[in-house]
Formats: sequence, structure tokens, C-alpha cells
Amino acid sequence: MLTLYDYLPSQNAWKVRVLLGLLGIAYETCILSIFEGESRTEAFHKLNPAGAVPVLAVENGQAIAESNAILVLVAEGTSYLPVDRLARAKVMQWLFFEQYYVEPVIGSLRFWTLTGRLERNQALVAGKREAGARALGALERSLVDTPFLVGDALTIADIAVYAYAHRAEDCGFELADYPAVGAWMGRVSEAIGPDCPVHPYRIDPHSHA
Repeated sequence: MLTLYDYLPSQNAWKVRVLLGLLGIAYETCILSIFEGESRTEAFHKLNPAGAVPVLAVENGQAIAESNAILVLVAEGTSYLPVDRLARAKVMQWLFFEQYYVEPVIGSLRFWTLTGRLERNQALVAGKREAGARALGALERSLVDTPFLVGDALTIADIAVYAYAHRAEDCGFELADYPAVGAWMGRVSEAIGPDCPVHPYRIDPHSHA
């Protein structure tokens, strides 16, 4: 049985929950209280030296960290990770894009905004907002003529990028300014379905600064 080390408000962990749900894969959940240091223990560092969720424990004491790496592992052999070399490389392109241009920018701004940490990071906010707008602009240009990021069907590229991009309004971005992105988000939401909700940080009493 797989075990997902999880923190419910994390959109990185949300990605993994979505894919496991779409594939009907059973797993156990171990919820960590990250603000109380449960992801920084010696035991957890053996699973992920970086001390971050999600982590997927697989078998024989082995575990895989980094949300997009987990997506690749779980999606192997399914329609969510193409076999064609070029299409597969395009999926990887978007996974790298997400971790460089989306999660560190929109993800950080959203985290600071929703947990009362925006003011203390004020010196970084303008640069993050500019980078976030560039990322959404790149998505807009990419989605004008294609229903999904890689062809005509949902892949892990869409799940990964959507995770934080569709929460951009939580930190002040206007998604109405990006109509192709908005239409894509509608398609991704429909494909994912209602069974994997986004959990707000307020469910964690330790999250607010």
C-alpha cells in the first residue's frame, strides 16, 4: 500500500491526490503538521532530506519526493504521461516550467497572502507579481490554439500547472485578463471532477503568522 505524506492546504500535495484519485489508486495518508515541525524531524528527513511535502512512500522503505517527480512515477504507463518521445518531453517541459515560473511565484505570493506573511516579504512582492504575470502570459500564448498543454487530452502537465495557476486570484491576479487560460482551467476542472477540493490554510490553526 502506498503512503502519501501530506499537508492538506499544499497545492503540491493536491496534485498527487488528484492523480491518485483519477487513477483509482488506493493509498494511506499521513498528515504532517508542517508549522509544528513534523516535516523537519530526523525520521522525515530520511524520506525527504529537503523536509517538504508531499512524499510518496512506495515499497521496501523507498520513497519519492517532489510533487512533479511523484506525478511522473504514478502516471507511468497511463494516458496521463504520453509514450511518444516528443509529447513526453513536452510534458516534462511544462513540469519544469511549473516548478520554475509558477509554484515559486504564484505559490509563494498565495502562501504569504493567505497566512499573513505578505508584509514581512514586501521587498520581494513586486518582483514576484511581475514574474507571475509573465508566467500567466506565457500560458495564455500557449493555450490559444490547444485545449490542453500537450495536445487534446489531460496530462500530468495540466494537473501540475493548474494546481497553483488556478488559485492565482487568491493573491491578486485577475484571471479574466487571460481568457485562453480561463477556458483551459474550465476544461481541466471538468476533467478532474469535484472529488479533490482545495483546502484553505485556515483549516490549520498553526498556519497564520
